[in-house]
Parts: sequence; C-alpha cells; structure tokens
Amino acid sequence: MSQKNYKYIYGPVPSWRLGSSLGIDPLSKGEKVCTFDCVYCQIGKTKILTDKRKTFVKVEDVIEEFDSLPHLKIDYITFSGTGEPTLAKNLGDMIRAIKKIRNEKIAVLTNSSLLNREDVQKDLFCADFVVAKLDSSMQKVFNQVNKPLSTIKIENIIQAVKDFKSCYIGKLALQIMFIEQNKSYVQEIAKIAKEISPDEVQLNTPLRPCRVKPLTNPEMNIIKAHFAGLNTVSVYDAQKKRVNPISSEDTLKRRGKV
Repeated sequence: MSQKNYKYIYGPVPSWRLGSSLGIDPLSKGEKVCTFDCVYCQIGKTKILTDKRKTFVKVEDVIEEFDSLPHLKIDYITFSGTGEPTLAKNLGDMIRAIKKIRNEKIAVLTNSSLLNREDVQKDLFCADFVVAKLDSSMQKVFNQVNKPLSTIKIENIIQAVKDFKSCYIGKLALQIMFIEQNKSYVQEIAKIAKEISPDEVQLNTPLRPCRVKPLTNPEMNIIKAHFAGLNTVSVYDAQKKRVNPISSEDTLKRRGKV
C-alpha cells in the first residue's frame, strides 16, 4: 500500500488498547503542546506547556485528508498525537464531522487535566470511547511523574474523572502508566480506580523509547493484582494486531508511534 505524508492523520497503528487505530492529531504544530511534561512521554519534552484551548487545525482540512484515504479496515479512529488533544478548541466539531462520513467508533486519549471544564466534557461526550489518564494519587508524585502546569491539582483531576464517569454514556477507560516513581503507590491508585469504577483499567508501562525505564512483566503482574474486581488489561498481556500503515514512517515518527 502506498504511503503518504499526511499532516493530521497517522497510522493505522497496532494499539494494544484499541486494536487497529487510525490516529488524528488535532494539534499538529510540529512541536509538543500539552498541559503536562510527563517523564515517560515517547515524543519527548513539552515545547509549549499550556492549558489554553485554541484552534490548531481547521476541521475542513482534517476532513479533506479523510476524503483522500484509501479503503481501510480499522477498529477505531483515535484522537491523540503531539500533545493533549482536548487543548483543541474544535475537538467536538472534528468528532461530529468525522462521524458524518465514517462508521468507525471514535476514541480520545486524554491526560484528564481539562476534564473539569464543561466545554471539554461536552466535546468528549461526542466520542464513543474516552481513555483518561490517572498516574498518581497525591500531588507530590503527580508533580514528579507528570510534571503538570503549577495550577493543575491531582485532587481536581480525580474529582473531574468521577464526575465525567457519572454522566458519560460511552465507554470510559482509566489508563495508568506505572514507572519506578509511582509503583509503590499502587494501593492508593487502585482505591481511586475502584471509586471511579471505569469500564476498563489499562495498566501501562513505557515500552517505547523514552527517558525512563519500563517496569518488568512480573512487576506489572503484582500491580495488576491490586485491581482485582475491575476489568483490567495490561500492556504485557494484550495482543497487537498486524496493520499496514498508510502514512509515511516520517509521519509515524513525528507522532512517536514507532
């Protein structure tokens, strides 16, 4: 299959969480824009640390790329990419426009930092599957692992995820990235997860190249035991589908997917 340098679309990529996933980057600035500067991020350090929503990409430009796609068999169309997708002020408009022309389910991977905002919740209500990050149970660890803007507090994120779960009719997953800095707090994180009661808990550790080392499979199995009673999937256990990407290797690298 021929490959192309798409500006906004990448993949499909084999996702351990979503099967065959065609990605959309609603930021697409060529530099990472985020509310966090996570130590484990596979696309490197955050260049623009902000919580201000704005329009980075026009909806019609994204749809134009979709119109040029060859026939693809995929499981999800997923908003992710070079930063926090909910920073895109027109995220909801993009989701609604894509739903008019595609039948696949739409997922959004979010770090949960803006989930307390009504406009962000309204946008995410349009998605079929929201994967919300929660790596910490206390501010000290949150600062060490996720390195957020100083105005972002972990207790507000925890409450926002709980509130969102109570009114969201789609599928909600909690994604937790475990590394050396937060693994000893697994009991507290698992307690919060059980209070949220998501449809799925995704237990992750950074297997792609980044600034920190991943935990081992045996370590992740010990962690998984703390989430007994919840529907859990672990990065070491999940099977990846074989896919043929239509975007060039350069595009995939810019998105941190290879």
